[in-house]
Order: sequence, then structure tokens, then C-alpha cells
Amino acid sequence: MDLRKPPGPVPQAPHAASPAAASSPAGMRASDRDRDRIADILREALAEGRLTAEEHSERIDLVYRAKTVGELEPLVGDLPVPGDESRSTYRPAPLPGGAPHSATSAASENLIAVFGGATRKGRWRVGPRTTAFALFGGVEIDLTEAVFQQQEIVINATAIFGGVEIRVPENVTLRGTGTGIFGGFDVRTREGDDPAAPIVVVTGFAVFGGVEARPKRGKLLRDLRDRMRRELGG
Repeated sequence: MDLRKPPGPVPQAPHAASPAAASSPAGMRASDRDRDRIADILREALAEGRLTAEEHSERIDLVYRAKTVGELEPLVGDLPVPGDESRSTYRPAPLPGGAPHSATSAASENLIAVFGGATRKGRWRVGPRTTAFALFGGVEIDLTEAVFQQQEIVINATAIFGGVEIRVPENVTLRGTGTGIFGGFDVRTREGDDPAAPIVVVTGFAVFGGVEARPKRGKLLRDLRDRMRRELGG
């Protein structure tokens, strides 16, 4: 053995993962709440036209396959997050009269059915805007006993391999504008006899699914003019 020959490199022990790295947010296991949060952001992006129906369907599929938080975050990396101004440079223009943008969005309602169902009916206060999204599921919105807080409300309905069903009283105005792509978008438009009647506008689209809005036979808003005056503070 030649003692003058320098010894070879000493093998280094593999570095153990630091506790901080192991517990980093990206490596954490995703919870159902994490997945629902990302799905909500994607639904908003679809409703605003930031994503196409195909892109949304693709990303939603990845959301419910994701195992870790790190797999979820890239799915919304190019989208603004509601309530998180650091993720978007967009700032809504102030509304007439100086009312903050949040004043209207706070009154909106979202109904989401993904491989399931969502229902809104009975005595409930309708906000100015309601968003209904059905993906392999169904959403039912019944306005026949609802309390209208303003004369015109908008329902933005999206059905992808699913359905959205909307029922209104017979004496309100029902209008619609939407698109069916290998599906149906059926709004039975009618003008109410009373100019004080609430106006329900249904917009959106259906892809391999259906959106239907029509009056419910025998259901009327009683004392329509007086009721609207009381509820609108007139």
C-alpha cells in the first residue's frame, strides 16, 4: 500500500430534509377547504371571462386530483384572487356616488354544484347578482317566495355537463340572454303587467348541459306594488 497516495474523497452523508422544508406550505397535504378555495377562484374567473369553459374544466379536474397545496397554487397563479390585492394590479373604478365596490359584491350569492347539488328556495333575500355554476351536478333557484331588495336582479348561470333550474313568480318580468353549446339555454321571457314588478335577468351559457328559467304556475307576489315599495324603502 502506497501511503503517499492521497486518500480518495470521503463519501458525504446525504443531507436530511430540514424540518422547515418538510413543513413548507407547498409540501403540505391539501384539504377539501384548500381545493374548494381554488375551485371558487376558477369559477369567478370563468364567470368574468378570464377562462374559457374548456380551460376551466381542465383546471377543475386537476384541482380535485391535487394531493398537495403546491399542486393547487399554480392553477390560479395567473388569476386574481378575490380579496387579495397583492395578486392583481386591477382596481375597480369607483361607483357613482362614491360607493365602494365591495358594497355591491357583498350582496351577491354563489351557488356551486360539482358532482352534487345546490338549492336556494323558500323565504330568502335576493341580492343584485347571483352566480350559479353546475359541473356534473344541478343547481335549483326558486324565487317564488323570495324577498326582492331591488327591482332588477341578474342570475349568471353556467352549466357544464349539468343543469341550472330557475323558477320565478308568474307576475314578475323574466328576461334572458345566453348560449347553449351542445346544450340548451331556455329562458321563457315575459314582461310583467305591472311596471313595478321585479325584473329577473338570466345570463350565461350551457355546455353539454342545460339552463332553464320559467314562471312557476300559480305562484304570485301578492300586493306587488305595495310590497316592492316597502322592501325598497319607497
